[in-house]
Amino acid sequence: QVQLVESGGGLVQAGGSLRLSCAASGRTFSNYVVGWFRQAPGKEREFVAAISYVGTITYYADSVKGRFTISRDNAKNTVYLQMNSLKPEDTAVYYCATDRSSQRIRYVEGFGSWGQGTQVTVSS
Repeated sequence: QVQLVESGGGLVQAGGSLRLSCAASGRTFSNYVVGWFRQAPGKEREFVAAISYVGTITYYADSVKGRFTISRDNAKNTVYLQMNSLKPEDTAVYYCATDRSSQRIRYVEGFGSWGQGTQVTVSS
């Protein structure tokens, strides 16, 4: 199993930026794809972004494309989510997740290990 710890959440005004980090431990990090998901109150957890094993391929939800950037540093066992032009509708708990398979990379059920989440609140 991979242990994951998210950080970097907080309160920001609309139009602002935050950078989330996901630090992993326990296994060879480059053997895992990594995804970011978010869950707003009363809503289902949804896909935000994902990145392939060495970072050559990235995936984004339409709602964040052009505003969010996912990247990874395998030497530091860390994945980042740079969030720009934030909107109130981006408010949610953000989770990172990993899996050895990339077959269902846009789906919650495609990931076996999850972090505890970090709160992002965007005020209008």
